Amino acid sequence: MGNKAADVLLQLVLPSNELSEDMAFFTKLGFRLDNIFPADDPAVAIMSGYGLQLRIDKGAESPAPSIHLLTDDPEALAGGERSLIAPNGTTIQLRPRSYQLHTPATQHKFEVRQLQDQDPWVIGRAGMLYRDLIPDRLGGSIIASHIRIPNGGPVPDMVHYHTIGFQLIFCYRGWVKLVYEDQGPPFILHAGDCVTQPPEIRHQVLEASDNLEVIEIGVPAMHMTTIDHEMELPTPQFLPDRKFQGQTFCHHRLVEASWSPWRIKGFEHRDTGINVATKGVASVHVVRPVQFPETPQWSSHNTDILFSFVLKGTLDLQVDGHGLQELQQGDAWVMPPGLGSQVLGFSDDLEFLEVGVSGGG
Repeated sequence: MGNKAADVLLQLVLPSNELSEDMAFFTKLGFRLDNIFPADDPAVAIMSGYGLQLRIDKGAESPAPSIHLLTDDPEALAGGERSLIAPNGTTIQLRPRSYQLHTPATQHKFEVRQLQDQDPWVIGRAGMLYRDLIPDRLGGSIIASHIRIPNGGPVPDMVHYHTIGFQLIFCYRGWVKLVYEDQGPPFILHAGDCVTQPPEIRHQVLEASDNLEVIEIGVPAMHMTTIDHEMELPTPQFLPDRKFQGQTFCHHRLVEASWSPWRIKGFEHRDTGINVATKGVASVHVVRPVQFPETPQWSSHNTDILFSFVLKGTLDLQVDGHGLQELQQGDAWVMPPGLGSQVLGFSDDLEFLEVGVSGGG
């Protein structure tokens, strides 16, 4: 079947008891009259506006629908009113045309999500399987997902972007082929690599290995994904320093990483460069032990959100007021600011991902 969308018009049927009253109502909202019939005793009026055609029909038996008019200037359209009801019962809701990102205040709590809990994997965008790592999402301030694609090959993704404050993709296992707006040709994100996706950068997932697993962090939890039907990737220009709402794209590669002492003695970390790329909105580190400290030290943090995920090995973490937490590969936890904890034990192969997000990020 060929694409004949240009020859097709979408029409919404509305019931009517008093045609003249309904016509007057929709005329005030900016719709225009295109057709009316029969001439001697009108029963049907065809009106159009804002890309929508209405068939207001006295013979229609359908219930009155709800219509959303999207505008960033409701004062000009309906005198500032946000909800109107037509004589025929049709509800008109005026909603913002431009998506407004809202980051709610973080509802702090200590929470552990263990892989052994057998939490369900749900099918998400492009057929990917999602496991929620922070079920209550700290009041909507963050979403953390463990994502996997069991069977590799081309991914049925489209060029899209996210209206978001911060987003991280960390490749946990396998590899994934990605392409980003103004960031050169497609590339492979290997296990241990990560990227930050600045707000509204166009991108596409092209291909994945068998048993791909990634950790994805998004701030806030509720954000819009928009398909870009016009842009083709890769773009011809390469602009690595381009800013997307103040942030730059960052691709951290494990093979190029350098390690340095961490804030807790006996550990070292590799910095991903994401703190610089996001202008302080977030920081991302991978941490591993060097030697067990002679005296375990209590520590806390003062960032808004601190999320951690065990990449491999085991970790025994004593948390003030929450007892001993025996963590292993695949487990995740969030630590509120000011809450003390200390490391009491770990396996030699321990590595964990730590993501800190500043307030208002």
